[in-house]
Amino acid sequence: MTLAVEALKLTKKFNKFTAVNGVDFSVNRGEIFGFIGPNGAGKSTTIRILCGILAPTSGRATVEGFDVDTESDKIKEIIGYMSQKFSLYSDLTVAENIEFFAGIHDVPASVLPERQKEILEMSGLKGRQDTLTSLLSGGWRQRLALGCSIIHRPKVLFLDEPTAGVDPLSRRDFWALIRNLASTGTTVFVTTHYMDEVENCNRLALVYAGDIIAYGTPKQLKEEKKTDSLEELFVSSIRSHQPK
Repeated sequence: MTLAVEALKLTKKFNKFTAVNGVDFSVNRGEIFGFIGPNGAGKSTTIRILCGILAPTSGRATVEGFDVDTESDKIKEIIGYMSQKFSLYSDLTVAENIEFFAGIHDVPASVLPERQKEILEMSGLKGRQDTLTSLLSGGWRQRLALGCSIIHRPKVLFLDEPTAGVDPLSRRDFWALIRNLASTGTTVFVTTHYMDEVENCNRLALVYAGDIIAYGTPKQLKEEKKTDSLEELFVSSIRSHQPK
């Protein structure tokens, strides 16, 4: 498959601290690629480099063939980005947020009504376009943020912890939207620290302290971690100990 994203020895240092430690990975077009790991593993730093927000210290990366260090402006035109913090304006209505981000991404006025209708239907917010965003629940706000990040129909969508702080039911619905986007050909690069979301990814990288410690499909990684040993522990008695 043609690669949508590729990183080679990608490194990012902040003074003496290494946030991303020479990682290598690639993402095929049209797949959901998961960047999985605990908070502080380097996931957000990596995604910001790929979006052209941060410059790498060394190594290189490309998005749709464009270099993240020297062609970041071109990358920003073809990607969608949803940060882990809620990025919309709470004092605007649903429709006003959609119109605002359409303007940022230079969506032609002639297609805006159609795009707005698509986003409202996709997010389940049809009929709520005049509702203040501040009055929406966390799950609805995340759906709206996703819609605004794809209003210009990006080739690659970067989602940084999109389900953080969202209830399990809303997380499930949100992933259904992501899978639908990928089925239409959009490449999705998503970071998360929820291990139960791994099954939604075609391939993934497990990251820890700036390093990739495992890489492959969910099935491959589960097979690699299988063991055939079984240990049993027998005790003669269990005594309760009262504090003195």
